[in-house]
Amino acid sequence: MAAQDLGYEPDLLAQSLRRGSTRTVGFVLRDISNPLFANIARRCEQELRRAGYSMVLVNSDGAVEAEAANLALLRRRRVDGVIVSLVSERSLATRRELAALRVPVVLLDREVEDFTSAAVLCDHYPAVRRAVEELLMRGHRRVAIITGTLDVRTSRERLRAYRDAFAGAGVQVDEDLVLSGDFSADYAKAEVIRLLSRSPEPTALLTGGVGSTAGALRGLRQLRRVPGKDVALVALDEWPMFDVFTSDLASVARDSGEMGTASARLLLDMLDGADPGTVTIDTTFTPRGSITVLSPGTVS
Repeated sequence: MAAQDLGYEPDLLAQSLRRGSTRTVGFVLRDISNPLFANIARRCEQELRRAGYSMVLVNSDGAVEAEAANLALLRRRRVDGVIVSLVSERSLATRRELAALRVPVVLLDREVEDFTSAAVLCDHYPAVRRAVEELLMRGHRRVAIITGTLDVRTSRERLRAYRDAFAGAGVQVDEDLVLSGDFSADYAKAEVIRLLSRSPEPTALLTGGVGSTAGALRGLRQLRRVPGKDVALVALDEWPMFDVFTSDLASVARDSGEMGTASARLLLDMLDGADPGTVTIDTTFTPRGSITVLSPGTVS
């Protein structure tokens, strides 16, 4: 009570040096402005806090150089473990910093060759394939997919499902409609405007990620096109309050809260001495009005 009255606060750095643990976990986020990833981080922090750990969040903002620097920063801060959503699985700088950490690591929907870690993986393939099959069944043949770089597992799995759905239907993919650049809204908006300003234009769009969907919707609005009326659209991700703001938008969704909780628990298990594990999160395809075919003859 006397210490409290005097305003005494324990020196956390000194305590961590004595026990060899900082009781902190680093979380490397690729894009804090993405509400899906923000919710992952929130649920992760809640789980860690219940276990007596604090979380240090750093944002890479989609830049490989920032990602490597953030990992180096967390190493110097001597965090007890790291959870990371990588910008690129193939960056040499990032791979070097991951190897230098020497603490338990959980990868969020990423795969890094020759690196031992736990992982939370989303099973994108089945639901994305069902979404593409639904579009093909409804008569669409010119289906564009706009997604991020193939340096990350998410894009590769979505594109694999897309190609397999076409192959299963005996329909040839138009490679001009396969676009993998980045996950930003600006990229998706520019590509949607370009695609729908040419002939023949796509009759359906799949947008890989929250940023891509936002950009696509802005592009459609600029062109005065309506999803489900002028072009079919499937969003390959939902975000908090998705159903409120886009109630008629077909989607492939994954549970961001479950991803955050699972990543924290995997890391806590390793901090208690367990071997690295893997948790797989299902995805779900929900068809809604945005995939409606306009009328006979509107697709080719």
